Amino acid sequence: MGPLQDIRETWARFLNEDNLTLAFLRRKRWAILAVSVVVLIPCFWHRRIEAGDLASHVYNAWLAQLIERGQAPGLYLAKQWNNILFDVTLLRLVNVVGFAVAQKIVVSACVLIFFWGIFAFIAAVTERPPWFLTPCIAMLAYGYSFSMGFMNYYLSLGLACFALALLWRARGMDWVGGGMFALLTILAHPIGFLWLVGTLAYIKLRAKLPGWRKLTLPSVAAAVFFAVYWYTAHRPALSADWDRGPFYLYNGADQLVLYGKRYIALAAAAFLLGVICVGADLYGRRHERGCWRPFELPFELYAVTFCATALLPENLHPPMFGGWIGLLSSRLTTISAILGLCVLGHLKPRKWHLAGFGACTAVFYAFLYQDTGWMNRLEANAEKLVSGLAPGTRVIATLDSPAGSRILFIHHSVERACVGHCFSYANYEPASGEFRVRVREGSPVVTSSTEVAEDMASGEYEVDETDLPLKQIYQCDASDLTKLCIRDLKAGETNGAPESKPSTR
Repeated sequence: MGPLQDIRETWARFLNEDNLTLAFLRRKRWAILAVSVVVLIPCFWHRRIEAGDLASHVYNAWLAQLIERGQAPGLYLAKQWNNILFDVTLLRLVNVVGFAVAQKIVVSACVLIFFWGIFAFIAAVTERPPWFLTPCIAMLAYGYSFSMGFMNYYLSLGLACFALALLWRARGMDWVGGGMFALLTILAHPIGFLWLVGTLAYIKLRAKLPGWRKLTLPSVAAAVFFAVYWYTAHRPALSADWDRGPFYLYNGADQLVLYGKRYIALAAAAFLLGVICVGADLYGRRHERGCWRPFELPFELYAVTFCATALLPENLHPPMFGGWIGLLSSRLTTISAILGLCVLGHLKPRKWHLAGFGACTAVFYAFLYQDTGWMNRLEANAEKLVSGLAPGTRVIATLDSPAGSRILFIHHSVERACVGHCFSYANYEPASGEFRVRVREGSPVVTSSTEVAEDMASGEYEVDETDLPLKQIYQCDASDLTKLCIRDLKAGETNGAPESKPSTR
């Protein structure tokens, strides 16, 4: 009983003696609860949570159920150790409470992990709770990475933030807690884990370097990212591209640009407000010696991340992978935004900071409510179309996002509508080899080629005789893109040809 008693005593000290985190949770529990309720409002203001690829995760959870029952010919569940945490959690909960409730619970948990993970990370960096930045974190929680539905990646960043918060000034049991969060991070997504390990190594090495030698770290990091840029640009086999617009626009504020051009003005206003806050703070401290020093490390980390997003490709297709590594830099700016908030966390809080960021958040939430409401109407129409289909009917959805929208995966809403009714033949996840649900060639449930899946979704696929019977769901009213129609496809035609789309509502 000796070792067991030692373990018990260690945990008792961790939980009861000089634990600032638990003391903070006890003291601020009602504030934490109130903020959590407000942050979760977008998860409940519509019947469905609209977040791009989330609908595909839900659909593939249904396929996983069918695989376990032996009802999905040609599909199987692969064993893998990353990019699975969200999907496994969703599937297990779906088996208990059903799809509708499980989505609300799991997505809400992810949002809270992301929000409070960032809050804890900023608090660790600045050594004080960043209450005045909660509006900014609330916006980021529903930013580009969330709205695109990169749920495993999104979850990994929240978990990585908790790990960094524990390990920033780690002592004793902090390493155990940080290690547990690191394990969960890698189960969620490798990018979150790489960011965690890279950031931790960076700050520990930097702490050991004296004076000007600290500058070697950002220089080496920039050189590494440039080497990656040069290598990928000179390897045609990787199919790398940097097709994302001017690099300087991807500064973290771009996470607020979602469904249309009006978000651009909001993102610019939020970024400008942050710059003004920092400038005003430094001006107010201009007579204080070394007033800029608290900002040095978080700004340095932000600059290194900005360099990464500028030099790393947006998309690449390594030959060893079935699918693309896509929208890499666009999603990495979530990390830029987190580190930018760490810079702002060193400000002396002012009421006008909270008022300004709060106003931005109110406008952002208003825009988001309207646009996700539009998505809900589209998905409701998809549900009406597929509800009368014979079980097992194969469909392809070719849907276009509204002009100016960065959220491209709206066709996945048809996949979620298909749960229990039909098979999305263009479902990209099984063919990509990057997720648990995989496909063997010849499956009647889904195509086994990522190239074919992409052509189907973009309306550039020539229908083969072996694909039939096959139906297409498409937008049939240019004045209202939420209105959908369905038709039978014929061998030899291109599924996206507008002239061959008779309406059958």
